[in-house]
Amino acid sequence: MSTEPVTTASAVIIPAHVPVSGGIPPVRVLHLGGDRFDIDVRGHIIRTDQPASDGGEDTGPTPTELFIASLAGCVAFYARRYLDRHALPTEGLAVDANFRMGSRPARVATIEVRLTIPAGVPAERREALLAVASHCTVHNSLITTPEITVAFADNA
Repeated sequence: MSTEPVTTASAVIIPAHVPVSGGIPPVRVLHLGGDRFDIDVRGHIIRTDQPASDGGEDTGPTPTELFIASLAGCVAFYARRYLDRHALPTEGLAVDANFRMGSRPARVATIEVRLTIPAGVPAERREALLAVASHCTVHNSLITTPEITVAFADNA
C-alpha cells in the first residue's frame, strides 16, 4: 500500500491508504468504468453502480442505497445484541428501511426504519429494545454529524 500523504482543506497531512485512527484500515474505492466502483472494506469488496435507467449497468446498489442499508444493518445489529443480552428470541428479527430523496442539495430527505421483532419478545421489553436499536452507531452519526473533510490525495 502507498503511504502518499493526503492534504486536507485544513492543511493537516494524513498518509493515504494507511490506518489513521485506532488502526482502522481506510475504505478504498476504485473506479471500474462507467458508474461502477469497487469498495474495499477490510478486504471485503462491495460493488456500487447506478440503475440502468440512470445510465449505469445495475451491477450493484447505489452508494445511497448502501447508506440506507448501513443504517438498517446497524439497527438490526443493535437489536439482535439487545435480544441476546436479555436471553430473548432472535429468530424472525428483521429491519426494513425506506427513504425519500430531497433536492437542493441532493440528499436523503427522509428515512423510515421499521423493526420486526421476533415472536416471544414480551411487551415490557419493546420500548427498551426500540431505544437501544434507535441509538446504533450509524444513527448516532446521523444525529450528531461527524466532521467530514474531502481533499485531493497528494500525488507529488
